[in-house]
Amino acid sequence: MDEYGNGRVIKPPIEAIGYGKVFRPSSALRNKYWFIAIVSLLSIYVITAGAFFGTFYLVYMFNSDLLQYEIWFNAFWLPVNMWFWLIGLAVLIPAFVLIPIYLNRFEYSVRGESGESLPEIYVRKGLVDITEKHVPLRAITNIASRTGPFDRLFGIGNVEIHTAGYSGGPYEGGKPEEKIEGIVFYQELRNFILSEMRKLKGSSYALTTEILTAQDASVEELTLATLQDMHELLRRINDKIDRGGV
Repeated sequence: MDEYGNGRVIKPPIEAIGYGKVFRPSSALRNKYWFIAIVSLLSIYVITAGAFFGTFYLVYMFNSDLLQYEIWFNAFWLPVNMWFWLIGLAVLIPAFVLIPIYLNRFEYSVRGESGESLPEIYVRKGLVDITEKHVPLRAITNIASRTGPFDRLFGIGNVEIHTAGYSGGPYEGGKPEEKIEGIVFYQELRNFILSEMRKLKGSSYALTTEILTAQDASVEELTLATLQDMHELLRRINDKIDRGGV
């Protein structure tokens, strides 16, 4: 257990490459998105079929002629069923191809003070519009791990990075600055980031809310001296006013 009771700090499994240490989402994240796509398509189909046969049931209650039912069924349901699956598969198949390609472009890196570069979190995402973001550890205000029902089904989770630049924290519904998603070792990663942040305490990368550097202290002393001079000047002006000199 660490000093905060978050469990044993385990360094995430990462591979070394030219510019640092990176890791990527688990293949379970791809399976999760595939599963959601299939479930979404089937849910829409069930809703469509339910609406159709519900309408048919209401119509059939007023007219039970079997011949008319067959004509109505062949004229309406068969075309609807055919076009639904044609359009659905036309969307689902490209999605199955693009999802792995898109997720393969995800790249994460947590660079600690004791690592090979500056303490920061690096996130690269995007297929057409590629975004590369560097979040310094000193700018982080909150770290949260989050798992939804589909995440738990596939044994993965997310780590949300909150900074002062984004309103609210993880428990106030605030939007995270960045999210590391679809990883199996999300709890270990959260603890590792916390461990690296604690190393910054007392260093040149200290969190601004934790310590006051010598330079900041000098600025405060100078500001205090200026305020004292202004107070003395105002006191002298008030004395002259009282003596009728102004």
